[in-house]
Amino acid sequence: MEQETEKRKEGKSEENEEKWVHDASVDYKGRLPLRASTGVWKASLFILTIEFSERVCHFGLSSNLITYLTKVMHKDLNTATKNVNYWVGATTLMPLIGGFVADAYTGRYRMIIYSSLVYLKGLSMLTMSQFMPILKPCNNEICDRPRKFHEVVFFFALYCIALGTGGFKPCLESFGADQFDGDHLEERKQKMSFFNWWTFALCVAMLLGTTVVVYVQDVVGWGIACLMLTIFMVFNIIAFYVGKPFYRYRRPQGNPFIPILQVLIAATRKRNLSCPSNHALLYEVPKSEKHQGRLLSHTSRLRFLDKAAIVEGNYTEEKDNPWRLTTVTRVEETKLILNVVPVWLTSLMIGVCIAQSFTLFVKQAAAMNLEIINNFKIPPASMASVTAISSIISVPIYDKIIVPILRKVTGNERGISIFRRIGIGLTFLVLAMVVAALVETKRLKTVEHQVLTVGGTRHETMSVLWLIPQNLILGLGADSLSLIGLQEYFYDQVPDSMRSLGMALYLSVLGAGFFLSSFLIIIVDHVTGKNGRSWIAKDINSSRLDKFYWMLVVVNALNLCLFIFLAKRYTYKTVHRKASEIDGCNSDAVEIVA
Repeated sequence: MEQETEKRKEGKSEENEEKWVHDASVDYKGRLPLRASTGVWKASLFILTIEFSERVCHFGLSSNLITYLTKVMHKDLNTATKNVNYWVGATTLMPLIGGFVADAYTGRYRMIIYSSLVYLKGLSMLTMSQFMPILKPCNNEICDRPRKFHEVVFFFALYCIALGTGGFKPCLESFGADQFDGDHLEERKQKMSFFNWWTFALCVAMLLGTTVVVYVQDVVGWGIACLMLTIFMVFNIIAFYVGKPFYRYRRPQGNPFIPILQVLIAATRKRNLSCPSNHALLYEVPKSEKHQGRLLSHTSRLRFLDKAAIVEGNYTEEKDNPWRLTTVTRVEETKLILNVVPVWLTSLMIGVCIAQSFTLFVKQAAAMNLEIINNFKIPPASMASVTAISSIISVPIYDKIIVPILRKVTGNERGISIFRRIGIGLTFLVLAMVVAALVETKRLKTVEHQVLTVGGTRHETMSVLWLIPQNLILGLGADSLSLIGLQEYFYDQVPDSMRSLGMALYLSVLGAGFFLSSFLIIIVDHVTGKNGRSWIAKDINSSRLDKFYWMLVVVNALNLCLFIFLAKRYTYKTVHRKASEIDGCNSDAVEIVA
């Protein structure tokens, strides 16, 4: 009879766990979220929609901004290039601030709402600068110098958009992933798919932004293009707000760096103590106390930090002073942050390789035969769309076909681990640079040949279609594998309270990669220019981009070896199934990412 009663209680407990979400989330009224009516795809679709519209706006503006600055505002190429780099740099650095503020004070949802209003203000000002007579570049259609007032308003609008991006980018993706319960088997699998479809939506937005929006800007006018983008963003902001009852929210937990500082100071104070051989003796939240959030299991890495959780002296006094005694969970969160640094550094080469598709690959295309068929010429910058098309095709195949097969073969929920996915992507980047070097070598040999024409002779040119393979491989390796893997890593492998900041760190990989690419070009030009023929000269036909690409092959290969070295020694974050069952041991811990 007693056994039947216990079974009924267990059944009711399991039913309760299935009905409600117990991952520290709340619904829009601050209550425990009901699993059936909140979160998962019905909530994430609203978030994907506003991300899609924001990326269409971003790529539509960034890909053609240099054209506006040179042709409409009559900036010289050097000044225009700097202005574009400054603006793009601002859009990649601002997420670090936006992510911190969201995690510490506002929460992700509020930050998205605030940022959307700032972003919309920038788009509106950009639109008005094209239509209002007092804000237009000049009175006539053609003028040598635009109004200073137009220039001020135009750049103010651009940096409002950059400020809005600083709140959008780190919060939207982490807020979308928050809609899936990491402790629930089915939702955890759906979360893994979410990152794939997120990148899919981003690539579709990139394709539309660099083709449709750019076409409207060049053929119809910048004013109409800005008006379209503004209206598009308004409707999607409204749609995002309509989805409010379906979302799951995480409350901000204050400055996320304070607990890390507490661990470092507590460990330093106890530096003379010896770590116990039995980690169950380290301090953790007692079973009788409530713990909002997940508790992490102990790991053997960075053992010095374990000293912060050693109980010495008066336990009652110590446990109330986090600067002297911290929990195992706080110690493990600090370890996670410290382990992010080497992974971030080895990921920079992904950004460097992607930067080539927007710079040197475009210069290659401009020097090749752009005619496709019947006198139709493809714009050199449009070759970047091949990368997006590669991801649009490969991501659904990977998510719907390859992952289910790999799950059966490996027994891993993800199909393959996060680091394996990133590592395979890094291998593809090496291959992409090899192909780029070989194609450029062939192009330079072709240029040496001259062909007879009616007007005399000219250099022979290769078809721009030769650049498709390197762009396809780059899209497969960078977007479909490495970048999605990094998104998962910087969301899952940072403390739960720092996920927006984690996504900001992911975005900074791309921004820092672009800056590193520019630095490499400056160094290579300085070193090789001493010999009389720089690898990156003013004229692409007198340059030796093939040697520069071979250098990137070597650097990427060495970086891949270093990444494999780190991956083999990395310990993934592990959490306990139920916080209420913690009793100082790790017998009920489960690794939720692998």
